[in-house]
Amino acid sequence: MADFVAKENVEAEIPFEEQKHTDFILTLYQQTTSFEQLMMEHLRMSAVYWGLAGLATMGKDNVEGINKPELVEWVLSCQHDGGGFGGNTDQDPHMLYTLSAVQILALCGALDQVDGDKVAGYIASLQQPDGSFWGDKWGEVDTRFSYCALSCLALLGRLRTAEGVDVDAAAEFVGRCRNFDGGYGCVPGAESHAGQVFTCVGALSIAHRLDLCDTELLGWWLSERQCDAGGLNGRPEKQADVCYSWWILSALSILGKVSWINTDRLRDFILKCQDREDGGVSDRPGNVADVFHTFFGVAGLSLLGYFDGAAAAAAAAVGAEEEEGRRRRCPGHRVIDPVFALPADLVAALGLRAQTLPPSSK
Repeated sequence: MADFVAKENVEAEIPFEEQKHTDFILTLYQQTTSFEQLMMEHLRMSAVYWGLAGLATMGKDNVEGINKPELVEWVLSCQHDGGGFGGNTDQDPHMLYTLSAVQILALCGALDQVDGDKVAGYIASLQQPDGSFWGDKWGEVDTRFSYCALSCLALLGRLRTAEGVDVDAAAEFVGRCRNFDGGYGCVPGAESHAGQVFTCVGALSIAHRLDLCDTELLGWWLSERQCDAGGLNGRPEKQADVCYSWWILSALSILGKVSWINTDRLRDFILKCQDREDGGVSDRPGNVADVFHTFFGVAGLSLLGYFDGAAAAAAAAVGAEEEEGRRRRCPGHRVIDPVFALPADLVAALGLRAQTLPPSSK
């Protein structure tokens, strides 16, 4: 009887609404005059990347409704003479949108259509003597831009060959942004934040300088971000948010410490944030879905090995029946790379080899 009662009380796993999420992204892509699109007009480049990468992770980026040649033409129309890309046509160039543009071109198989040296020249023009990077000509410094610069150069095959870029100085600057708690801020002395941790760990991974991380202390700080609801927050005393399923899981994956959090509870939190009627994923259960959280929710599930058990989080062996069940959840799923936020098979095809650490127990 006790066994029977226990089984009755087990909460059924919420299904992953693959088709609804696909339709949600396609609708946003096609309805260019919707309220959501108008509110994202200035950062459309990043929004298109989030949507296309989300579809690619689900194996849906070649579905009817996505015109890749048209996307490539639009992306190239956003490039400025100096090499950088804006968030949309007639928008000023910025490091953030330059990376999104290169990521979109990679997803569309069109990296050969952009002048890589020209883009690298733009990135080089923004590096400062201390190794940091400006986001644009107005001079804001942030470790996000360090990651964008190195990721962009790597995708273009110019990480160590771009004239005027000092990768070692870039890594040393990131290292100086490390705090007493093991985390990283946007500049030296700034508060540790999970979003910045990803950009710093990602940049150091690309530069093969993870020796600048205190991996044990940082692993502890990241694992402390798990909340009672199962989700992850960006810093102490904040609410859980689906986007940190990416920022934190990716860093933990690079450091080989995904097992330091309760992955089952995080999986359930992400699934509860789905809009099961209209598709999409929100920041927290019951809130309005958007393309940003949809991508990072799907990416988080991929890192958790939810779809096929092949991601870094799925280090433990699973039975054949469970494995087959996972594959049925999203048959065309492509495992996401924790460093470049692109399908791992694409990253491998580009010949990219970032530094990662082997799994370790807490």
